[in-house]
Amino acid sequence: MEIAANNPSLKSWVEIPENSDFPIQNLPFGIFKTEGRKRAGVAIGDKVVNLAALHEHGLLSDLSLPDGIFEQEYLNNFLNLGKPTGRLVRNRISELLQVGNEELKSHYALGSFMLDMEKVTMCLPVQIGDYTDFYSSEQHAYNVGCMFRDPENALMPNWKHIPVGYHGRSSSIIESGVPIHRPKGQQKPNDDEPPVFGPCKLLDFELEMAFITCGSNELGESISIEEAEDHIFGMVLFNDWSARDIQKWEYVPLGPFLAKNFASSISPWIVTLDALEPFRIAGPKQEPEVLPYLQYKGNKHFDIDLEVAIQPDGGEEKVVGNSNFKYMYWNMAQQLAHQTVNGCNIKTGDMYGSGTISGPEPHQFGSMLEISWKGTKPVSMPDGSERKFIQNGDTVIMRGHAEHNGVRIGFGEVATKVLPSK
Repeated sequence: MEIAANNPSLKSWVEIPENSDFPIQNLPFGIFKTEGRKRAGVAIGDKVVNLAALHEHGLLSDLSLPDGIFEQEYLNNFLNLGKPTGRLVRNRISELLQVGNEELKSHYALGSFMLDMEKVTMCLPVQIGDYTDFYSSEQHAYNVGCMFRDPENALMPNWKHIPVGYHGRSSSIIESGVPIHRPKGQQKPNDDEPPVFGPCKLLDFELEMAFITCGSNELGESISIEEAEDHIFGMVLFNDWSARDIQKWEYVPLGPFLAKNFASSISPWIVTLDALEPFRIAGPKQEPEVLPYLQYKGNKHFDIDLEVAIQPDGGEEKVVGNSNFKYMYWNMAQQLAHQTVNGCNIKTGDMYGSGTISGPEPHQFGSMLEISWKGTKPVSMPDGSERKFIQNGDTVIMRGHAEHNGVRIGFGEVATKVLPSK
């Protein structure tokens, strides 16, 4: 598939800082706010292109877009126009930002078309109706299974047959920069004593990515593996916070509840699946062979480098893990096909978390549960302190980018500070 906006030779008249996540080949979509007003924008370098202003002044007039489509609180209505429309808009913005194109550049002095990223407030890009979290990294599932069972029975019998997942809480998904309070709940630190109630003592991050859907299917209809990517508009970074001590006590028999529903953090820019086309790679060989509805052709995995850092309050950050989205066993198309195979209906703006992404080496693990191996291997911090899990005052920062042929497509970051329990 050739997408004009992906051309690696394109140059922009906008100055792009070195190693920027947002070159002209990226152009992710988001919602920004200035003076209390929300609008849709596209990131390039350290600037935000005001899509509402472009549309108002006729610079997108050939695309037959509805009036006011970029002047809404969320991108849902725009995403609902479908991926082909999103591709046309991204290609048109690419044209306007290319060296030699004066259509937008001649308006640059007006100021309303191009804003400094540092002077805007980024908001949730979509109104998230439903949220599913998967458990699709084999190394992560194996690590957790080893800790709580044994290496011989680390993976549950169903794990290599279905993309295991659960439905989470969409109301507590927050954008980067919004702090969270340490959750409270029941814990059972000693097997031979009654449970206790109080603030979580084993607060953890989960290094994930999430995809956001566009379009919908009717209740009772399935989305096939071949159609699945037509419903995936793009991706964000995702920190799916976990209270490990609460989770250990509550998860039998129905799985995560209070340990997971208190907060999940996302990066604000939706990087389109179109922009990620150059970074497709083959996935792992799936054995045993999966059922026909989960069998796919072509490259459905993506080579995206990820990192997670911890920054103590007022201190220096330390990168504690480096992973890659390619370490997924189940890919996004399989996840969505499985989600809908029973006739479950999806809607534009639904979000699907990958599950913690861990690589084969210890420095590639995607949670403190694994990095500190249940607290037995503390991580040394630059200020001399140690971390087994996340402490009050810590900010967890996740970043991600893909790089190929001299083009770097990044996601920015998702950063969240932990405050004491209320």
